[in-house]
Amino acid sequence: MIDLDAVQGALHILGSSFTPWTYLVPGLLLGLVAGAIPGLSITIAMALVLPLTVYMDFLTALIFLTSMFTGGGFGCAIPAILINVPGSSTAVATTFDGYPMTRNGRASEALGIALSASVTGTLLSYLIVFFFIETMGRLVIKLGPSEMFLIAIWGLTLIALLSGGRLLQGLLAGGLGVLLGTVGMNALGTMRGTMGSLYLIDGIAAIPAMMAMFAAPEMLTLAARRRQARAAADQHLGIAGVLRGARETFRHPGILLRGGLLGAVIGAIPGVGAAIANLVSYAETKRRAKDPDAFGRGEARGVIASEAANSSSEGGSMATLLALGLPGGGATAIMLAAFAIHNITGGPRFVTENKDVVYAVVFANFLQALALLVIGLLIVRLASTIVRVPVSFVVPSVLAMTVIGSYAYTGNMAGPVTMLVFALLGWAMRRYGYPVAATVIGLLLGSMIEGELVRSMQISG
Repeated sequence: MIDLDAVQGALHILGSSFTPWTYLVPGLLLGLVAGAIPGLSITIAMALVLPLTVYMDFLTALIFLTSMFTGGGFGCAIPAILINVPGSSTAVATTFDGYPMTRNGRASEALGIALSASVTGTLLSYLIVFFFIETMGRLVIKLGPSEMFLIAIWGLTLIALLSGGRLLQGLLAGGLGVLLGTVGMNALGTMRGTMGSLYLIDGIAAIPAMMAMFAAPEMLTLAARRRQARAAADQHLGIAGVLRGARETFRHPGILLRGGLLGAVIGAIPGVGAAIANLVSYAETKRRAKDPDAFGRGEARGVIASEAANSSSEGGSMATLLALGLPGGGATAIMLAAFAIHNITGGPRFVTENKDVVYAVVFANFLQALALLVIGLLIVRLASTIVRVPVSFVVPSVLAMTVIGSYAYTGNMAGPVTMLVFALLGWAMRRYGYPVAATVIGLLLGSMIEGELVRSMQISG
């Protein structure tokens, strides 16, 4: 189950250079802040900083992005608990009991529960990855082009099926993404969809497109709101209450374990991720409770179930990304783009040939979870300040960073033009109920789907 030589190699990699560790704490802080500001989700923040990873080595870039992912797992719970506005869809179930706890004067306790459950869920999920990534690698290495083609299609259909009951919209959005992903010259030398533009020969610039589709619709929606609810954020938040919440969390080890396992398994399914894991874990905990009527009124068990599941889904989605080369959601879709930036392809071959790097990522995430515990305790007093960042400051700042990042990535006006086009597309999709994530993942997987299909046809004759 564990390759000891690869473990030793991973420890050597992590110990031979201090550079990767310099990005761990900044990544956690960025993730916390991005998750805590309503509208600025962790996916948007990761998309905005993605161009910076061009100047990092691959392992440093991955540690930086996973640090943001880990920090965002807890950061999204802050506005969900304080103002009943989840930082992202991953914390929807946290609002069910987190905000009632705040209204009952238990905001600090609710934040302590969310922090300890998030840390525990992250540790548990990466323990599963540590023990079973080798087994997963041996199993998935047997997958051929036909199987990989079907897996990629499966990932897209799962997104469609879980698009809030909008099956047709989900299928259309995923199909649009695949078509956009095939623009340019394919492996057979055929040009498609370039409309005579030299900028499209290599295909659509996926990074500016992703930044635009994730950031612009959220910012425009946020700007349309006149005022956020702030009543609950006026409470005094203290360390003593946070510690009480932490103690309460570990009084329910069964809920922690079940939420962690559910999150890891659901997170490993391409296209599902934490947005579903937290709801499933909450529903299952409520179903098993002897007093289900207590849920929704400020029940600590509901917050534990939600936060353990949404944080543990990170490890599951990372396992899928590493072992299959498929993103489990928006955040891992951006990490897949980081793979592409460094000319690395995730999947069975990557796991078997780079086990030391895989174990290094796992060990780094163990330390990230522990660091999150410390940083979370220190930042809790600032939580109410973070959620009060004025919308008039957030919206123009994020949009400006998006334009700058898109130009920095392409080095010419193709980036900002792509951003503008996909910002309008993303806004229109949100406006009419089409899932943006399906289109983004389709854009990233389009060339893979086509390539695996071509290879399958060639092998079959």
